[in-house]
Amino acid sequence: MKKNQPAAADKPKGIAYLIGRIDHVLSRRLRDSLGLLGLTAAQYTALSVLDTQQQLSNAQLAERSMISPQSANEMVKAMEARGWIARQPDANHGRIIHLRLTDEGSALLRQGDAAVAQLERAMLAELDGEQRGELHAQLRLILRSLSAIVL
Repeated sequence: MKKNQPAAADKPKGIAYLIGRIDHVLSRRLRDSLGLLGLTAAQYTALSVLDTQQQLSNAQLAERSMISPQSANEMVKAMEARGWIARQPDANHGRIIHLRLTDEGSALLRQGDAAVAQLERAMLAELDGEQRGELHAQLRLILRSLSAIVL
């Protein structure tokens, strides 16, 4: 064995690669199915976050949608222009603007939810209910473990 070469037991087993491939293919499928509705995956995520959180600032939306504040700002402008969201000044702080879904945004979100649910059903078609539950639990555990890593 060469110097500084990891031992066989230290080599990755391909799980990170497989997760990366799943992410890539799933992202492409989401882009395709949501694109039929005129939505990007980031816009769908933002609408979903707003639906759950009711009102958020632009910065909060960016953080929860996993995009940069600059990207969120551009996306918010586009979604507002399409009538999917509305801006509302904070009653206590004049400089804070809250974002909320409009009725049109809510209707579009429901269509997006149906498209994503259909994709998820197809993706998990070969797993039974118990396997789906186990997979969900394991993925949450992996996410928690990965999130706890401090570099």
